[in-house]
Amino acid sequence: MHTSQCASHGYTNLVTQTVTNMSELQISLLGIGIAVIVAVYLYNFWLQRQYQRKYGAAFKQHEDALYHGLTTGDPDTLMEVVETAKVPAAEKTRITAPDEVCNLLDETTDFIVEIYPISLASASVLGPLWQRRFDFGKNVNACGQNAVTAKWEKVIADSHASYSAFRLGLQLANRSGAVNAARLSDFRDLAHEIGSSVQADLTVPDVDEAAIRAVQLDAFCAEVDQMIGINLLPNGGITLGANEVAQVTQSLGMGLQADGAFHLLDARGYTLFSLCNIESTPFQHHTFNHMRVKGLTLLLDVPRVEQPVQRFDDMIVLARRLAQSLGATVVDDLQVILSDVSLAQIREQIIAIECRMLAAGIQPGSAQARRLFA
Repeated sequence: MHTSQCASHGYTNLVTQTVTNMSELQISLLGIGIAVIVAVYLYNFWLQRQYQRKYGAAFKQHEDALYHGLTTGDPDTLMEVVETAKVPAAEKTRITAPDEVCNLLDETTDFIVEIYPISLASASVLGPLWQRRFDFGKNVNACGQNAVTAKWEKVIADSHASYSAFRLGLQLANRSGAVNAARLSDFRDLAHEIGSSVQADLTVPDVDEAAIRAVQLDAFCAEVDQMIGINLLPNGGITLGANEVAQVTQSLGMGLQADGAFHLLDARGYTLFSLCNIESTPFQHHTFNHMRVKGLTLLLDVPRVEQPVQRFDDMIVLARRLAQSLGATVVDDLQVILSDVSLAQIREQIIAIECRMLAAGIQPGSAQARRLFA
C-alpha cells in the first residue's frame, strides 16, 4: 500500500506542475478532452449493462436444467421451458413442404422404383397404386418429376400436372417392424404393371437386398427407440381428480389429444411431452367430473424430438412443476424417488442414443425420424 500511495502522490504532483505552466486555452482543451473521455467511458458502461440485461437471461435459459437450479423450486425457473412452448393454437400448424416426402426418399429407408414413361404422363397412370397403397403394411409414397419445373414433387390422385418420370417408394421399416420380401415383391410387381401401361422403362432394386436392408434398418431403430417415462404419485396415497389434472396441465400449455393424454406441443405442432394416466384408462372430456387417477406418467419419445438431451432436461423441469402443483412426488417405475444421480444416468443414455442416430445420418425429431419411429 505504501508503494501505491507514493506512486499516486508523485503522479498528482506531476499533473499539478504541468497544469500550472499551461495557458488558459490549453487548460480548456484539456478539460474538454477529459470530459469526452469520461462521457465515452460512461456510455460504454451503460451499453454493457443493457447488453447483459437483454441477453444474459436468454443465455441463462440454455443452462443445463438438470444440474443448475432444479432443486430450488423457483416457479419462474421451472416455467421457462413451458413459456417457450406456449404458442397460440392458431400458430401450431404443422409446416410441411410439398416436396418434403420426395426429399426424404432414400434407398437406405425405402424400396424405390423409378418409372420413365416414353411420353409425358398424368397422375392417373398411378391408379393401381392408389387402389392398393394400404396393402403393403408400410408407407407408400409417389413422387413425380414435373414436366414444366423439372422438380420432384409429391403426386396425389387428383394432381393435374404432367410428369416425365415417377419414383414410387415403399418404406422399409417403422415401429411395427421391417417390411418382408413378399410385400416387396408385390410392390415391385405393381410397379411393373404401372410401367407396362405407359410403355415405360423401369429401374427396380433387388428385392432380396432390400429385404436385408429392411431388417438392418429395423434392428437399428429398435436399438435407439427409447421412451422415457417419469411417474407422478399423489402424496399421502390419495387420488387425483381429472378436472384438477386438466386445469394444471392447461395452465402449463398442455392440451388433451385424441390418444387420451395431455400433450405439450412445439411451435410446429409436434409433441414434446405427453402426460397420461398411470393406468390404462384414457382421459376424456366427458369423464372429467367423476374420473380419478392413482398417478400420472410423463413421457418423452426420444427419437421423435429435436435435441432430446435438452428436451430431457426440460422434462425434469416440467415434471417437478407438475408435482408441485398437484401435490405429488416424482418417482420411477418402482415408485422410488428419482435422485439427481439416477437422472444423470438416464441423461447419459439419451446422449448415447442421440449420438448413434446422428452417426447414422438420422437427425432426432426430423421428418425422417418421425416417419421411421411411427
